[in-house]
Amino acid sequence: MESQQSAVLAFGSRTNFMVRTGLDLWIDSPSVALRALRLGLISHPAAVLPNLTGAVDALRDAGYTLKALFGPEHGFGGAAADGAQIGDNLDLHTGLPVFSLYGATNEPTAEMLAELDALVFDMQDVGVRFYTYLSTLYYALRGAGKAGKPIYVLDRPNPIGGTIIEGGSIEPGFESFVGIVNLPVRHGLTLGELAGLMNSGYGLGAELRVVTMQNWRRGLWFDETGLPWVPTSPAMPHLSTATLYPGMCLLEGTNLSLGRGTSLPFEVCGAPGLNGFALAEELNALNLAGVRFRPTLFTPSASNHAGSECGGVQVHVTDRGALRPLEMALHLIAAARRLTGQAWAWNGHFERLAGNGWLRSALDAPDGLGAAIARWTESGSGFIHQREKHLLY
Repeated sequence: MESQQSAVLAFGSRTNFMVRTGLDLWIDSPSVALRALRLGLISHPAAVLPNLTGAVDALRDAGYTLKALFGPEHGFGGAAADGAQIGDNLDLHTGLPVFSLYGATNEPTAEMLAELDALVFDMQDVGVRFYTYLSTLYYALRGAGKAGKPIYVLDRPNPIGGTIIEGGSIEPGFESFVGIVNLPVRHGLTLGELAGLMNSGYGLGAELRVVTMQNWRRGLWFDETGLPWVPTSPAMPHLSTATLYPGMCLLEGTNLSLGRGTSLPFEVCGAPGLNGFALAEELNALNLAGVRFRPTLFTPSASNHAGSECGGVQVHVTDRGALRPLEMALHLIAAARRLTGQAWAWNGHFERLAGNGWLRSALDAPDGLGAAIARWTESGSGFIHQREKHLLY
């Protein structure tokens, strides 16, 4: 799994079951040469050691030389709202410059990289193509390739496992920052594996070194790794959120609220006037695998219907291995659309999330749901073979 443009690095020799991340292993590296490099770190607050020490302090304490920090969506500090444009600033903790990769540019520029010898990328992802840390990695690889700078990707678990693949591909013309490369929605890869796929498959030209994990197996969920969960963004507080996110995020292409600003983002959905009891009854009658729906009321403080009481459902996962969140979400959309009637509305974000222009039309058709699920599933079926050569675990 090495090429002229990529290498897989393995450090450490502990044999206990707890998964050791790329960061955990890299700080144990005996290399004096690595510590002498002037590094730029692309990261966020969820990149921690098992004792919750953040990546910045872990690297500095281990003798690495950090000269600049880079922040993705939500910023290096992880506090900005989704979609909020972020400017460059100074990190109060270290005094280092923080360059935003979610503002004026998504790609580290030659000026940002001029005083650096290499980039380090360490972020906890959630295993879904429209979660934008994947796009930040894409642009980091491209910027590093243009500048001729090595980039070290310190790998971390896919928190929803590496075996289940779900959702269709991205059709030409529907690429965006929430769909930068042609992947199924739930791709079952780690960011280290995706780095190799993107670098070779999209000609990004980076001198890529992936620091692989120790003890991670593809069937593990995050709560089976022995690692602490830290929210990966303001609306991703729990592993249960990430479990439903591959499907529930599709509803952001509608006028339903997804509970942003409540304690259960992406686990509740609804709208003012929507009958949550009727919605729950209709969905539970489908007997979808691994999930039950409970009527609820909630008042979001952000995004759709902020400040208004919404009727809807809370989605309860009963068997996460059996659950197929994308298929579940399409049934939820179809049922909610019928129950809301004239109050229903789509927005242009749905096509970007879906990666095509036909799924919305299919869901608008009276009997289009079954065919839509089958077509979407088929469109991503070839990916399982494409990804094989990029698997590191």
